[in-house]
Formats: sequence, structure tokens, C-alpha cells
Amino acid sequence: MISPVERKYLYWAVFASGMTTLAVELSASRLLGNIFGTSNLVWASIIGLILIYLTAGYFLGGWWADRSPSLQTMYQIMVWGAFLIGLIPLIANPVLRYAADAFDQLAVGILFGSFTGVLILFSLPITLLGTISPFAIRLAIRTPQEAGRVSGRIYAISTLGSFLGTFLPILLFIPTIGTTMTFILFSTFLLIVSLAGLWLSCGWKTALKWVWMPILILALGILGYGRGIKQTPGQIFETESEYNYIQVLESEGYRYLRLNEGQGIHSIYHPTEINYYGPWKHFLAAPFFNNPLVLPDDVHNMAIVGLAAGTSVHQATEVFGTIPIDGFEIDPRIISVGERFFGMNQPNLNAIAQDGRWGLEHGSNKYDLIALDAYRPPYIPWHLTTVEFFQIVKDHLTEKGAAAINVGRAPDDRRLIDALVGTLQQVFPSVYVMDVPDTFNSIIYVTNQQTEVENLYLNLYNLMGNSETHPLLLESLKITALNLQPIPESKTVFTDDLAPVEWITNNMVLRFILFGDMEVLQ
Repeated sequence: MISPVERKYLYWAVFASGMTTLAVELSASRLLGNIFGTSNLVWASIIGLILIYLTAGYFLGGWWADRSPSLQTMYQIMVWGAFLIGLIPLIANPVLRYAADAFDQLAVGILFGSFTGVLILFSLPITLLGTISPFAIRLAIRTPQEAGRVSGRIYAISTLGSFLGTFLPILLFIPTIGTTMTFILFSTFLLIVSLAGLWLSCGWKTALKWVWMPILILALGILGYGRGIKQTPGQIFETESEYNYIQVLESEGYRYLRLNEGQGIHSIYHPTEINYYGPWKHFLAAPFFNNPLVLPDDVHNMAIVGLAAGTSVHQATEVFGTIPIDGFEIDPRIISVGERFFGMNQPNLNAIAQDGRWGLEHGSNKYDLIALDAYRPPYIPWHLTTVEFFQIVKDHLTEKGAAAINVGRAPDDRRLIDALVGTLQQVFPSVYVMDVPDTFNSIIYVTNQQTEVENLYLNLYNLMGNSETHPLLLESLKITALNLQPIPESKTVFTDDLAPVEWITNNMVLRFILFGDMEVLQ
């Protein structure tokens, strides 16, 4: 029978264990997300396996508690669980750096092996922590009559700890001290809680035997601190935010923004060049579907959903002048990186750190041009693909406004394009599709009024005869005109109630994993 003081401390240990378990789960998503991305497939793998490990821990804990019902046994289990948590990033980081190189080379076998190996690292510590709640129940129950009340209290306390562990890593520790040190912090915290429990129940001599564990974890953490997450050639900066792993590369004077696993360039910048490869310049063509006599001066303002580090801002300002531009970017750390490394300091830009849908819906401005650049398989926010969202876009366009949506695709899989066209046709009177040459991107154009494709051709002809037309705009219009595609007949309509975007993107990811189809993820 444990004393009242030991019983109260037992509840605190259960709280600390529950908090650490969820903190490890959330931190695991960032540890793996830096290399393998944060798609729902990655999340499902992490959550599913963590639950399996906890299940094993519950069974093991119940059996173990009946065989050795003592506080000393429970706290020693907790000590080892906490210690192994601190070792996870220290062992995983070399493997993940190897995986990062493999991702750049798209070596599927190495990627799959690294992903599996790192997830296995979580099996032993999470299983050990899973034993704590059944162990605590066994020790806290004094009479059969209080079994239900004690069990409920312990699971409630553990869940409250889990609640706190859900928020602390993502909102506080990872953005400030990084993923590795977050693991070290929670490992050290739980080690201290465990050692204090051993001291209270067994005396300081017993606790002293395990003091080497937090000392070793802290020493290894200090030695490994500041080594960085990736070592990509040309890397000049990396950081973590509550949303992303952010990386800046530099090559031959160009700077590139990469996020998470790094498959895809989110922004490009050069201090003296403005014409970059990729889809960004093709947003400029959208207003010229409206009527045959559109001039650059007719575009008075613009909004960008998915601002990133501001490539579209540079190009739009160059072509349309210093028009007001509202740029919505959910990650404030990306905005800071854009200002620091990508020259995103234009006085006409209003960078807004908000979710694009919420920010657009709650804004009062109407725009001549809205660029949607927030899609990239497998990261396509479903709430930005629905009829309800596109109605918000339409409501924030001027009478002659137009929008352009950048969509990733596969050469032999246009289901996402077709579905978005079917959805957009429920809202906009005219829809056009252009495949960006030499990429796996398409641009979908929509206009707020009924228009004809001939308008684009006539505008191109008129602007070619105008010596003041910016060459970047002419190139965008020429490429758009030459690469327009037939409008698909689509009956798919995404709504806020049903938008199965993941079915399409997950299929692309699985094809990549199973068949090494590099094209589907570009």
C-alpha cells in the first residue's frame, strides 16, 4: 500500500507521462516531416504505429503490474522510457540526413527503409510509456469499491497531460529550440519526474543510480545542438516553424525556397533577373481573357493566396507597376524568410500571415487579379478546392476580374485538373486550362464574366504591337496561347461537405512509393 504522498505524486507522474507521450507523437511528425513531408499518409503512419505501440504497452503494463506491483518498478520503467526518447533524434538524425540525400535523388528503397527504421525507433519508448497508466491503476487502488473511480481519475489525468503535450511542441518548443532539442527537453523533464518518484518511494540512493541518464542526454543534446537538419549543397539557411521546415538554397546567384521534404521549389529570387522558369509568370495572363482591349494599366490591384517568398509579387510589380498586392501566407516564418532572403520588401505588398480562405473571406477588398498558388501534391488544402471557397474568390473579384490557379498534376493523371474544372464551372461562367510546358503544372484561368478564348489571342496581337509592353508579359501570353488545353467534361464537384482531394493525391504518392514514378510528385 502506497502512502498518501506517494499516491499524489503518482498522479503527477501519470500526467507527465501522458504529456510526454503526445509531445513525442507531435514531435515525431516534425522529425519525419522535414524529410518525408507532412501528407496525411505520413501522419497516418505515425499515429497508427504510435497507437499500436501504446496498445502493446497497455497489455504489457497490466501483466507487469500484477507480477511486480511496486513504485520502484514503475518508475524504473518510466526512467528507461524517458531515456530512450532522448536518444530518438540523436540516432535518427544521421539516418534522416541520408534519407534527405536519397529524396533529392529519389531513391525509393532508401527512403522507405529510412522511414521504417525511424518509426521503429519509437516502438520501445512509447511501449514503455504505455505501461504507466495500467501500472498506476494497479498501485493506486486500495479497495475494489474504488477501482472504477481511481481508473477514471488516472485516465483523465493522463489525458489532460496529453492535451498539454499536443500544443507545447508545435506552438512553443519546435519553433524556438528545434525538433531535436524538443525531444531532449521532454526526455529530461520525464527523467527528472521519474527520478524524483524513485527518491520519494525508494530513497535517494536508489535514485542516484540513474542520475547518469539525464546527464548523458543533456550532454549529447548540447554536443549535437546547432548541427542543422539537412546539409544540402548550396544551403544558406534553414529553420523550423509551427507549420514547416524551411530551407533556402543558393546557386549561381539564384535563391530557392524549399519546404519540408524539399520536392518542389516554392519561390525563386535573383536580384537582377525577373523571368524564372516555372508557373509564376503565367498568373499574369489571367486578366487578358476578359476582352480584346485589356492593357496592363487596367490591372489595379491583386491578391495572392500562397504568397511563399514573393516570386509572384516581383513579377506582377514589374509588369503592372506598383499596384497594391495583398499576399496571404499562413506561415509567418516564411514571410520573414522572404523579407530576409528574397527581396520581399516591396512597398506595394501587404503580406498577411493568415489562412488564405479566412483572410480573403474576411477582407473587404475586391481585386482585378487573384492568384491561387497554394496547391502542390500531396499538400493540397481541401478547403481551398471547394465550391464554397471559389464563391468567396468570385465575390472578391471586380466585375472584370480574373483568377488563376496553379495546380500540380501527373503526365498521365489529370483527375485533379478535371475535378477542379468541374467545381469551378459551378461558380464561374468561363474556365480555361493551360499546361505549363516542361513542368508538371497546369494553370486554370477563370473570369468573373462570360468571356471567349479569342480575347486572349487578340490581346496578345495588340500588345505585340505596343513597344511599352513588358517582355515578361508577352512571353506569358504567348506560352499561354500556345498551350491551352481542351476543357474537360467533368461531373466532379468538390464541396465543403465532400472534397475527396486526398484520394487523388494519395494515389500519386502511393504510385511513387510502389513504382518509383518520379513524375507524379514533381
